[in-house]
Formats: sequence, structure tokens, C-alpha cells
Amino acid sequence: MTESLIGIGILLALVFARVPIGFAMALVGGAGFALLRNIEAAGAMIGTTVFETGMSYTLSVLPLFIFMGNVLAQSGIAQGLFAGADRIFGRMRGGLALATVISCGGFSAVSGSSLATAATMSRVALPPMRKYGYDDSLASGAIAAGGTLGILIPPSVILIIYGLLTESDIGDLFIAGLLPGALGVLLYLVAVMVTVRLDPSRAPDVSEVVPMSRRDTVGVLGTLALFIFIMGGIYGGVFTPIEAGGMGALFAVLLAVAIRGLDWAGFRTALRETVLATAMIFAIIIGAEIFSTFINFAGLPMALVDLIYELDLSPWLVIGAMVAIYLVMGCVFESLSMILLTVPVFYPVVQQLDFGGGLLGNPDDVLIWFAIVVVVVTEISLITPPVGMNVFVMRSVIPDIELMTVFRGVLPFWIADLVRLAILIFIPWFSLALL
Repeated sequence: MTESLIGIGILLALVFARVPIGFAMALVGGAGFALLRNIEAAGAMIGTTVFETGMSYTLSVLPLFIFMGNVLAQSGIAQGLFAGADRIFGRMRGGLALATVISCGGFSAVSGSSLATAATMSRVALPPMRKYGYDDSLASGAIAAGGTLGILIPPSVILIIYGLLTESDIGDLFIAGLLPGALGVLLYLVAVMVTVRLDPSRAPDVSEVVPMSRRDTVGVLGTLALFIFIMGGIYGGVFTPIEAGGMGALFAVLLAVAIRGLDWAGFRTALRETVLATAMIFAIIIGAEIFSTFINFAGLPMALVDLIYELDLSPWLVIGAMVAIYLVMGCVFESLSMILLTVPVFYPVVQQLDFGGGLLGNPDDVLIWFAIVVVVVTEISLITPPVGMNVFVMRSVIPDIELMTVFRGVLPFWIADLVRLAILIFIPWFSLALL
């Protein structure tokens, strides 16, 4: 266990020194394993990890879902979603902010990427909100926070990776994310309503509704059809979650072509962005696999389990401690790195916790419930200073907004996320009801 803690300390030092997280984890994991065994065994372990990760059939779903999201981003689907949501909320005070949350939820539901959602909706939603006099903090906060919905509402890349790490059923993880995702959208809408009620100057009374073109209408209906197609196919047993990636990508391309929203330049951009994102994710996954092999060999997970038994800690206290660790780590790490770094350590501990009977009486259900809790905490980290990846992505698209303005704008949504986190922890039904 001591070797593991030293390794984690060195890893944190490398991260603070701005070494890319994937390479830092691979370096520490490989060197630590070599010290515990020998350099030949470490070389064999690293080679096997790289080969098996690169050849993994299950991981092939990642570039497919990423490509699907990029196609939707390049084809103008987001504009249609925003126009459709504005039709519903546009006449209310803060209506464009409400429409932004709804369209972020819809776009992220089919793109599976929080960062892609934040970047796309920054271009779509911020200009009209500025045009009608919305305060920059509310406008940017709604976009940055709304983008976080992408890592929970299925199909979710983070849930897929969690399923691979814990060998949980990815279809069950997707289904478990539906109600918590809908709850997140609802609480974000409440956050906007409360904000403009407390300070009406941050949003105008009414705004002109964004007109919907025929392409927008087709885009809204097509996006809804895509979501139903993916989830219905998985839940109905027509195809597996892995096959759903390919089917969804094909559906997205056909939809984009049908609404004449995707030309060759957009298609090439979608491919390029997919390759870059996939390479980054695989580098982090390989590094995390090497590092988790080291800490498992050093005995950290089992040492934590033994410590919990010795101290006779309540399962809820253990979960609370893990949540606190995630909230602190979220100030420094981005979401994918945090998941890959912690889940291999935490899930063996969670498997051993005894919650008694009820909804958490089944160990498999406990892992599903814990996945949703972890993803929601990760969502919070995406808008938590000083890192707040969604905030930096949004500011890279709209550079004239100050970081503090965005962080001030996300505060109501951050509070709403804490409320949702408390609900999901103490009422597991929200995560397990549809299973």
C-alpha cells in the first residue's frame, strides 16, 4: 500500500508539472511495477496493455459515438434544437436561457460529449442571448453547465468507460442514466427561473422567438428519432451497446445528409475531430490501465477494504468520503482522467460494502448506482474552478468573456447539481427504477 501512495504522490506532482495525464500515469505505473517486480515484467505488462487496449472490440464504440456527435455538430442540428426549445420557452423571462438548457440536454443526449456540447452551443446560443440583453454570466453559465449533461444522458462515453473498467452492463448503465439526466435538466431549469426571479435585470422580460426553418424542424424530429433509435434498439435487444455506436453513427450521417446540413468539408472536419479525440482518449486509457495494474499489484484496493473493516465504517460514510475526494480532485483533474484514475481503486471497495436490503441489496445494482453518483460528481467538476473544463472550452470559443464571469454564472447550476447529487445518493430509486 505504501508504494501505491508514493506513486499517487509522484503522479500528482507530474500533473502539476503539466505532464499530460496519460503519459504521467503510464510513466508512474510502469516504473512502479518495475520496482515491485522487474523491468522485464514491466515491459511485458506495458506491451500487453497497449496491444489489448488498441485491439479491444468493446472500445471500438468510443470513436463511433464521438463521430456521431461530431457529425451532428457539423450539420447544424444544434441550431434546430435551440430554435425548437425557444418556441416553447422564448416568451418567458429568461426564456432563451431555458431554451439553452433544453437544447444542451437534447444535443448532449445524442452526442455523448460535454465538451462538444459546450463548444457547439456557445456558437449557437450565446449570440441571440447577447442580442436580447441577457447578462453574460447567466448566458455563459447556462451554456457551460448545460454542456455537462452530455456525460450522463445516454449514450455517454464516460458511462461506457466506467462499464469497461468495472465489467458492468453498458446497456444497464445507459438506462440508469435516463432519470438522473432528466432530473438534471429539470433542476437546471429551476436554477434559471430562480436566478431571474431574484435578479430580473439578468434577463429581459420577453424576447423574439427564434424562427424555425424546415431544416430546423427536421433536425429536431430527427434528433429525437436518433435518441429513440439508439435507446430503443439497446433496450429492445435489437443490437448491443457496442453495435449501437455504429448504427447511431450511420443514422447521424443519413440524417445530416437528409437535411442538407453536411458537406464534404464538414464531413472531413468531423472525421479529423474524431481521430484527435479518440487518440487522446486511448492515450489516457492506456496510461490508466498501466497505472491501475501497478496500484492493484501494490495492494491499495484491498488495503482500503481491510481498513474499512477494521474501523467498522458505515457504507454511507465511505461513499461520502469518496464523493468528497471526487469534488476535491475535480478542481484539478479533467473528468476522463479522474474516472480512469479512481474507479479501479474505488469499485473493489464499493463491491465489499454492505448496504443491507432494499434497492442496494444486489452488488451489481450497487455498482450501477455508484456509476451514476460518480458521473454526477464528475459533471460538477466540469464547472468547478480552477479547472472547469467546460468553462475553458466555452471561453476558447467566445474569448471576450472573462473566466470569473462564467464561474459566477455557473454558481446556481452548481448548487442545483449538489441538490441532485444528494437526491441520487439518498434515494437510489432514481438510478435503479428503470432496470
